[in-house]
Amino acid sequence: MISAFAAKVTMPRVEQPHRTVLAFLLQRFPKIPPEVWERRVAEGKVLSEDGTPITPETPYAPQKRVFYFREIENEPVIPFTEEILFQNEELLVACKPHFIPVTPVGAYLEQSLLHRLRRRTGIDHIVPLHRIDRETAGLVLFSVNPATRGLYSGLFRQGQIEKSYLALSEGRVPGEKWHVESRLVPGDPWYTMMVAPGEANARSQITRIDERGGVSLFSLVPHTGKTHQLRVHMNSLGMPIMYDRLYPQLRPRQCDDFEKPLQLLAHTLRFKDPVTGKLMEFRSNRELLW
Repeated sequence: MISAFAAKVTMPRVEQPHRTVLAFLLQRFPKIPPEVWERRVAEGKVLSEDGTPITPETPYAPQKRVFYFREIENEPVIPFTEEILFQNEELLVACKPHFIPVTPVGAYLEQSLLHRLRRRTGIDHIVPLHRIDRETAGLVLFSVNPATRGLYSGLFRQGQIEKSYLALSEGRVPGEKWHVESRLVPGDPWYTMMVAPGEANARSQITRIDERGGVSLFSLVPHTGKTHQLRVHMNSLGMPIMYDRLYPQLRPRQCDDFEKPLQLLAHTLRFKDPVTGKLMEFRSNRELLW
């Protein structure tokens, strides 16, 4: 399967630039075999910024973009449907199920939330303003209008978006409220995170809301946006999120178990709209296994 939408990468300005665009792509995407890029170029599937196909000898051009089309064989089908909660000329708010990635990644292309929404709305230029994990369900905010995109992405950079999550855990430790601060760095393997000594770069507010049958329901408010922050912080308290395949212990890779999704939900988003000045608030209608 080949994507109907082009992906792009910018060639950076470096001291020792690559001789050709093809050489840059081989270095930039080491997990893709060289023969795959060579075939894509030969078939005219890699384009320069002006839309013309590159050749094996097209020279490297710093700060210019390269467009290409992702290809995936036998993409897994995720049998759940996203919901569009809100849409106007500036924004689209979607609520995604568990297991769906926000953007194409790994074995997922057309099943990504971005491509699903592009097909549903017919708007090719929508882009997500933030990400949540593939295993996490809940709210994702998209920009619809390129002209105002910077205003909304600025809300995230400046910490002006209030986000809260819901989570379930079977862990039990004394207390009802926790403020967790820690320094998170990439772990081993690279796609996990770990707590390390040093100045804190991740902060979360965690509150137990209720308990039923040995399972507790929590409200999680991240004050920073580090990868896997809430998952690592819950685990550090001795209350790992139910069905987490990474924390506290990395589980072997296997097919998704649709009966046991990670019990983490991006539940609310709240912010002052930089275009209208109105207070905007959105809540997910999805539920955890509670």
